[in-house]
Amino acid sequence: VQLQASGGGLVQPGGSLRLSCEASPGTLDYYNIAWFRQAPGKERVGVACITASDGSTYTSSFVKGRFTMSRDSAKSTVYLQMNVLKPEDTAAYYCAADLKPGGTCLGRWNEFDSWGQGTQVTVSS
Repeated sequence: VQLQASGGGLVQPGGSLRLSCEASPGTLDYYNIAWFRQAPGKERVGVACITASDGSTYTSSFVKGRFTMSRDSAKSTVYLQMNVLKPEDTAAYYCAADLKPGGTCLGRWNEFDSWGQGTQVTVSS
C-alpha cells in the first residue's frame, strides 16, 4: 500500500485548505484510512478516519465541525477539508491505512500501520 499526501501550505487564520491522500488502487475498498497530525514537540494524534466498508467517518472532537473527511473511490483518494483554520492546527499531517481489513475505524488509532509522507500545514497571519 502506498499513500501520498498533498495539499498543505501556509494559510491565514480562518482560512481553508483541502488535503488529499492518494492511495494505491483498491486500497480504499479494503482498508480504513485516517488522517493524523503532529505538531512540533507534541505527540501524533488522530484527526479523522473513514471506514472502508461503508464510508462512515469519525472526526476528533478538537476539529469537529471544522474538518471533514471524504473519499473518492474512483480516484483512490481521500480528502480532509479543513475550514476555519486556527494557529493550533499547525502541524504535519499524515494519512495512514489500517492493513487489517474489517471493522470500523472508530477507536482504532493505534491500528494504523502503513504511513504516507506528511504534508505541512501552517496557519499564521
